[in-house]
Amino acid sequence: MNAGTSSPASAPDQLPPGTWKIVSVAAIGSFMAQLDATIVNVSLPDLVTTLHAPFSHIQWVVSGYLLALALTLPLNGWLVSRLGGRAVYLWCFGAFTLTSGLCALAWSAPSLIAFRLLQGMSGGLLAPMAQMTVARVAGRQMPRVASAMTAPVLLAPLLGPVASWRWIFLLNMPVGLAAFALAVLFLPDDRHDERPRPLDLTGLGFLAPALVSFLYGMDHVARPYGQATLGASLMLFVLYVRSARHKGDDALIDLRLLRAPAFSVSAIIMFLTNGVSFAGQMLLPVWLIHACGVSPERTGLFMAPLGLGMMCVYPLIGRLSDRFDARDLTGCGALLSLAGTVILAVLAYNGLNVVLLALALLLRGGGGGAVGIPAMSAGYASIARADIPMATTALNIMQRIGGPTLITACATFLGWRLVTIAPSHVASEAYAETFGLLALFHGALFLTTRFIKSSERKR
Repeated sequence: MNAGTSSPASAPDQLPPGTWKIVSVAAIGSFMAQLDATIVNVSLPDLVTTLHAPFSHIQWVVSGYLLALALTLPLNGWLVSRLGGRAVYLWCFGAFTLTSGLCALAWSAPSLIAFRLLQGMSGGLLAPMAQMTVARVAGRQMPRVASAMTAPVLLAPLLGPVASWRWIFLLNMPVGLAAFALAVLFLPDDRHDERPRPLDLTGLGFLAPALVSFLYGMDHVARPYGQATLGASLMLFVLYVRSARHKGDDALIDLRLLRAPAFSVSAIIMFLTNGVSFAGQMLLPVWLIHACGVSPERTGLFMAPLGLGMMCVYPLIGRLSDRFDARDLTGCGALLSLAGTVILAVLAYNGLNVVLLALALLLRGGGGGAVGIPAMSAGYASIARADIPMATTALNIMQRIGGPTLITACATFLGWRLVTIAPSHVASEAYAETFGLLALFHGALFLTTRFIKSSERKR
């Protein structure tokens, strides 16, 4: 495997003809998936009222989607090898659009949960397929085109809260149909580029249940059955590794990809980046509401600088990647997000200061935005183009498990400190120490970026 085989462009600084048409299709897919995730997350209280169901049931609107996604995600590489990336992407668009219409028509909590399960099986592959499509066509220019693809996705959190959940699902239908038509026109037929591979049923039988049980166990780790489920998932992961090492290139995910140091480092960075992002988004509202007395309505406003930081950095990633080495760029981003988290730890101990909070969130948002795309691009550049579908599956699995892993670590630590620290110091010490733990994870992320292979300095 080598970097030279990963770029389809004839020259390293040029993009193949039609690249931006393909990127526009990929951007719509990512936007639709993110918009749905946003509207469901912010609409949970409204769903409780509208569908007359307890929150414990409505929560499965989110959890069921994630579990269905985890069940089908390992099939991504095999589906592409059998049908071609274009055909799989078209099926994803079509199924996601159809299930969005079904979600909009849901008449009860069970019906919405069932439709979300179907949507998770289809739409859950939209983001990975968009990522794979861009990686294939962009090659070494991926930071430039990925930043352009990400920009529309950042609008989703702004649009999600302004409309009802039914209307957002309905909006997906005309957008999905338009995207389907554009995909038919712009995406090249790549079936001749694929080597059909047999389906690794043994690997699928180990890996898919391992991912589902891992996510479920992490979500219920405080209870005995959650711990048992988590233990079972770890056993299944071990069994998959043994099976994959035996099958080699015919495995569901070829673990030999990890022999490329740059790809292994990229996978770890994606795990940590997603983990610290989701753990921070979990801790911030809890701290603001329960320790600082901020109302839930104002909490969203206080967290706005986080998204603003990302919106300022993402459109610039392409230019920054042209000027700076990936190792330096990701390291700088990791340091900025670490500095923002340290500020949060100081604020949690000394008391809320709105100006410092805004600065901390800007640093976390902007710093985090400068890590993911360059690190992912460095990982893709280290493997052959034919391995991109399988690599995409591996990177997305690492991303998916990073969030719940670090969320559980921080939530468990916070719960333990809230119980053990004297009541008069709970609001300060417990939250400050938990942000300190999150800062340690950010430090691990920074150290990992140091292992990215330094390339020739950009001018």
